Amino acid sequence: MDAKTVEAMVSEALADATVSVDGAGANYDITVVSDVFADMRAVRRQQTVYATINQAIASGSIHAVNIRAFTPAEWESEGA
Repeated sequence: MDAKTVEAMVSEALADATVSVDGAGANYDITVVSDVFADMRAVRRQQTVYATINQAIASGSIHAVNIRAFTPAEWESEGA
């Protein structure tokens, strides 16, 4: 699996999101910016992103991920 494939998986599931994926092999850093995260706590945001790649994690294609999830406003002030 490559970063572009992981990015496509997340983007397809979270249609309005801006997704960036870095990494290779089975380890990835995933950054997602979306309004869907409004009113969600950090754990719920990570669960939302994990759900989009769960099948790849279960199969072993993805071993480790670091997820950063922001609303657009948070991204403007904190993440960028």
